Formats: sequence, C-alpha cells, structure tokens
Amino acid sequence: MRVAACQVPDVRDDVPRALAVIQAKARQAEAAGADVVLFPECFLQGYFTDVANVQRLAIDMAGEAFAPVRALSEQSSLLFIVGMIERAEEGCYNTAAVLQGGELLGRYRKSALLESERRSFRRGTEFPVFEVAGRRLGINICYDLCFPEPSQRLAAQGVQVLLCPCNNMLSQANAERWKAQHNTIRALRCRESGLWLVSSDVTGARDGRISYGPTALIDPDGTVLEQVPLSAEGLLIVDI
Repeated sequence: MRVAACQVPDVRDDVPRALAVIQAKARQAEAAGADVVLFPECFLQGYFTDVANVQRLAIDMAGEAFAPVRALSEQSSLLFIVGMIERAEEGCYNTAAVLQGGELLGRYRKSALLESERRSFRRGTEFPVFEVAGRRLGINICYDLCFPEPSQRLAAQGVQVLLCPCNNMLSQANAERWKAQHNTIRALRCRESGLWLVSSDVTGARDGRISYGPTALIDPDGTVLEQVPLSAEGLLIVDI
C-alpha cells in the first residue's frame, strides 16, 4: 500500500481554499502512484473548538455541503481520508471522512477529546476498519494517540496500518514543548500495538500560534523512517 500524507498550510473557515488544496495534493498523490491520500484533522473547515464556530461550520455528510468533497473523490482512484467537522442529528463530531470513487465508505469520529473539545464535540465510540491494496487500516485522530486504547482496539481487529490526521497548531510555548514529543508518543503506540503509523499535520504560523508538524512514517518498532521536514509544506509518499 502506498500512502501520500499531506503537510499543508492551516486553512481556517475557507472551504473553497481547503478544497483546492485537497484537489492539488490528490493529483500529486495519484501521479506518485499512491493508493491513499491523508489530510490533517478538521482540515476541511479548520480546527475550531468553540461552540459558535463548530455549530456554524459543521457539515452534514448526507447534505449538499459535502457534495464537493464527494466530487473530488469521484475524479480520482485514491482513497481519501479528510478531517472535518461533522454535523449529525445528535450533535457534532471531529471526524475523518473516508471516500473513494465519490462514495462515502465510512467515517472515524475522534474518541479521545481534549477538555476544550468536549464543549462542542461528541465522543466517537466506533473503530471502523478499511481495506486498501491488501492492507487493513484504521484511523486515530491527534489526541487519540496519547492513549493506548484507540490503537489497540484497531490492532485487535487485524489492522496493520494506523492513519492519523493531526492538527498541532499551538501557542509558541506549547509548540516548542511538544515539538520533539509527538513522534515519541506515536512511536510508543506503534510498539504497543505492532502497527505501522502514518501521520498528517498542518504547518505554518497564525495569530501567535505555530505548527511544526510532524508528518511522518513510523514502523512497528517505533522507528521514524521518513518525515516531512518540520515547518515545511510537503507530501510524504511511503510504501507499507
């Protein structure tokens, strides 16, 4: 399985721009022979946790607002994993949508929520498994990786590859504090579960905040094999 993981600018409250980035990166990924293209956490609308913005920006995946994402998927042979703010009947979720050929194959809803997220998002409780190019893959989203259960729930279902939309746009102090720890924590999850892990993150600076990434491939022994340089935009192409 060949995965294209995107380290892209932090797009907020600008769905047309986010769609343009998704389209451009998907074309690059397809040209590189990828099977899967992976985008960061909440990339479609931007990462928000306050109630007002989450309610304003949330998208029903059965509605017309989600149609442009389906259309991009329909134009490609890739499996798309796109982070978004999802509106459901019972509330909103921090979701990774999984699409191929214009069809919504499923979704993963973030199960471990930060305190700031609990005001706006409901907790996901399901751990779906997808099959691509002979590999079984599952999804964790960012803070999920701080806990062993989400990855172990997938490993118990025979998953081999963990794909992780992340968004580490943090205050300058926290960004520096966590800069070297993201991959350390993710490597621990790999060693515990025996999974390969591929992450995707935003990068850049805005409003006094900064994200370095990382977007990386980590093997089941916890070794970082490949990574987009910190603070650089890029497309990581990895074979698993």
